[in-house]
Amino acid sequence: MKDNGRRPWLSVVAGGKPLVSHAGGVLLVENARRSGLAKELSARCRAWRRPLAVHDPGKIVLDLAVAVALGGDAACDIALLRDQQRPRVALPSRAVW
Repeated sequence: MKDNGRRPWLSVVAGGKPLVSHAGGVLLVENARRSGLAKELSARCRAWRRPLAVHDPGKIVLDLAVAVALGGDAACDIALLRDQQRPRVALPSRAVW
């Protein structure tokens, strides 16, 4: 399987130092990618992708699942999983969800 370069290679070191609480999310995403789940979600959700859509619906579903696994209680919690880049579109308010 080719690496698409979206996520950095992961190395887990237990050195007794405090870790961030959402570090396990990378393990979940990497597991989904290596098992083929991420690719299958993208393929199954392709029918819902609009012609000019920027984001892959399968990736959105995967990110929502990881956000819930990390304790998120609203769809806007997916923002924790995004890279530190500015969004390309306006994000919905929390009241919508």
